Amino acid sequence: MSCLSSLLCILLPLLLLLVGVNGKEEDKRQVYVVYMGAVPSHTAENTLKKNHIQLLSSVLPRGQPIEKSLIRRYKNSFSGFAARLSENEANALRNKAGVISIFIDPIYQLHTTRSWDFLQETSVETVSNPATDVGSSPTSDGSDTIIGLLDTGIWPESESFRDDGMGPIPSRWKGACMEGNDFNSSNCNRKLIGARHYDLEEDEDSLTIFPKDASSPRDDHGHGTHTSSTAAGSPVMEASFYGLAEGTAKGGSVSSRIAMYKVCGSEGCPGSAMLSAFDDAIADGVDLLSISIGASEFFRPDFTEDPIAIGVFHAVERGITVVCSAGNDGPGGGSVVNAAPWILTVGATTIDRFFESDVVLGGSHAVAVKGSAINFSNLNKSATYPLIYAASASSNSSSDDAEASHCNLDSLDERKIKRKIVLCEHSDDDNSKITKAEDLKTKGAVGAIFIDDVGRSVASMYIDFPATEVTTEGSEQILKYINSTKNPTATILPTITVTKYKPAPEVAYFSSRGPSSQTSNIIKPDISAPGVNILASWTRNEDFDVAPPGRKPSHFNLVCGTSMACPHVAGIAATIKSWNPTWSPAAIRSAIMTTAMQSNNDKAPVTTDSGSVATPYDYGAGVINPTRVLQPGLVYEIETKDYLQFLCNYGYTTKTIKNMTVIPNGFECSKNSSKDLISNLNYPSIAISGFTGKERKVSREVKNVGGVEDTTYVVSIKSPSQLNVEVLPDKLQFSKSVTKLSYQVSFTASSSRLKGDYFGSITWSDGTHRVRSPFVVKSS
Repeated sequence: MSCLSSLLCILLPLLLLLVGVNGKEEDKRQVYVVYMGAVPSHTAENTLKKNHIQLLSSVLPRGQPIEKSLIRRYKNSFSGFAARLSENEANALRNKAGVISIFIDPIYQLHTTRSWDFLQETSVETVSNPATDVGSSPTSDGSDTIIGLLDTGIWPESESFRDDGMGPIPSRWKGACMEGNDFNSSNCNRKLIGARHYDLEEDEDSLTIFPKDASSPRDDHGHGTHTSSTAAGSPVMEASFYGLAEGTAKGGSVSSRIAMYKVCGSEGCPGSAMLSAFDDAIADGVDLLSISIGASEFFRPDFTEDPIAIGVFHAVERGITVVCSAGNDGPGGGSVVNAAPWILTVGATTIDRFFESDVVLGGSHAVAVKGSAINFSNLNKSATYPLIYAASASSNSSSDDAEASHCNLDSLDERKIKRKIVLCEHSDDDNSKITKAEDLKTKGAVGAIFIDDVGRSVASMYIDFPATEVTTEGSEQILKYINSTKNPTATILPTITVTKYKPAPEVAYFSSRGPSSQTSNIIKPDISAPGVNILASWTRNEDFDVAPPGRKPSHFNLVCGTSMACPHVAGIAATIKSWNPTWSPAAIRSAIMTTAMQSNNDKAPVTTDSGSVATPYDYGAGVINPTRVLQPGLVYEIETKDYLQFLCNYGYTTKTIKNMTVIPNGFECSKNSSKDLISNLNYPSIAISGFTGKERKVSREVKNVGGVEDTTYVVSIKSPSQLNVEVLPDKLQFSKSVTKLSYQVSFTASSSRLKGDYFGSITWSDGTHRVRSPFVVKSS
């Protein structure tokens, strides 16, 4: 996602879900996904293909060729297919044996240097001897770790994908480097070891929107190139966006390999293509998957009808850690997506870099008001340009002065703003600031100042139009000056990069928040990471039109969104995996969550960008700590059987679960399964909903991975005054023969007036390691 505007920061790097046109005419065909769960053991591929064809043939009109309907098949780690069907045919398939779910192919949209340095600097603890602390030595330099990305493709010529000094491709890699438009097998190397694309041609008889530029792994959008270089890009010296954010651009795991699965085109990311990518990636041999895609907060498909939840479930079953973006629908509560417990869900925070574009006021004192934006202003540095408040420039046709003060379209008189800098109010309900700026530019204004408190940490990108954004406090100074003189003047300075900015990190306003409506007894997001104005590689598409006049498109771009936070976590997860190749996805997630930071570079609690102290709903366990993740001390393991029990408690029947995956002999959902029991999933955080004040107990089990066999951990509790929280036992003593221990947490009310959400934490420490688990108790 590109920070062409703060609106784009919200809409592009997040993936808002666009469901395919719902087709009210019965004779119209749409693409449906038929999900049939796990591939039965010892089933030959030919047998599976025959079953798919027979099933599809049973509902199609006699004589209709299968090839006309069948689009793709899933055959490696799970079974199913995508096909063009009428509504009646789809309904007929729902009743067929072996079909778990059938749903219209959803079209998902994308969620988009200094960030790594900032994370290192903000980390309080350092790893003095990782090999001792982690309890194992890395099997290699990490170059055998393979990160797969489902995204818009990749620009292979980018310097971020050089393979200088990298060893041979791991022999276990079974993937492919597919050819396509302007892409061939020679575009892959020892860094970019795989690239696949998933073609879907637009069909005039189909009501599903298909990508139009998916006939090659090449990235014509930029998003996939940005995320993959953030996760595992090779270091590139002197990288910048036209001189801004200058430094060394590098990935979180510079020695990891990259495999790109292009599932997104110009119209979005079809779920059917994503399922094919999951199916291929699992068979190819990736270690991790980074997915900056997700549904809209307004559409929450059931887990058996969500391509991401389905694909991740089968990947995690096979030991693949999957990291997904939380969404960009914040700051409203309950907006988080990708909330299945087998997903590592990531929110976005700022870093200590500020893009400053000040307003200089005229008059005898030439006062400067701090502003934030990305523009390459060519205005004079002296305040010689007439300045006007938009409310004073209302058009004769405008009946609403508020519309004019906000510079909304067609509300201003061109004659009144021509050759002037215009001061505009702004709110979330308005036209976007970028749209307003373009309109003002067309009408002859020489610059714009937008008043916006909400998105002040996200620098909007105006490029060649002199525009900046100020806070309400700053605007008061500007208005006071305008009202104090007959001929106010000002200028807008071009952007400069300011580092060591405080406070940082802050939770980005666009980052989606908990609690999840699907999993209220699990805290989501899990973790947060840098996602605001992140510098990373971009396409070199000559059609890309954000370059300043006379300049060629940049090889790098500044982008924001949970899309950018996601690959930060994927890169760190790859480092953990390289040090601990046998660790499960749950152990890797646990290490990331229990070592997270909750303090900013002012040594104060992390806040949201509105200034309030962040809660687990805002940023999960905290902000990822790239040093302490290698010495978590204890980890919370979750096995497949635990996820099966979650599905029981969520409401699935034993029969449905048996179709989804291979289950242990004798497994049955208990009759007392309930969503309240989800709180007992061995998660690194604790969430309880529907709390009445009566005692509620949850259990957890931890495994000692601290490298010292005989060690004792002591618990400390941080709890709000309204709750009594007790942990038993309060000490955990490990030995050579005792590597796993359990404990129980009980919650009771200390007040009869419970209302809302209560936050706290439980921390285990042996004097060296601190293992922190946040908790949330939500009253009924």
